[in-house]
Amino acid sequence: MVAESLVDVIAQILYGLLSAYWWIVIIAAVMTWINPDPYNPIVRFFYGVTEPVFDLIREHLPVNFGGIDLSPIVVLVVIQILQRWLIPTVALTLDRAFA
Repeated sequence: MVAESLVDVIAQILYGLLSAYWWIVIIAAVMTWINPDPYNPIVRFFYGVTEPVFDLIREHLPVNFGGIDLSPIVVLVVIQILQRWLIPTVALTLDRAFA
């Protein structure tokens, strides 16, 4: 009983963290359109949190088409897959294992 609720809490936390990162990715992508001051601490935070993930995707997938970087879209799709399929599946499997 306690293990099931712990699994649910962890799943909800992961879902919330992915939702927050979803918005961070969107904000970082929009900031590339307006070219903000790169020395602004907020801008540095968004780029510091997203660029390592974008660089990892750029290394392994051809996501630059016609000068448009599609790595944020790939990240958003992966977040959706994690939120809609992987987290619920793992949580359900663990709930059954502890039942």
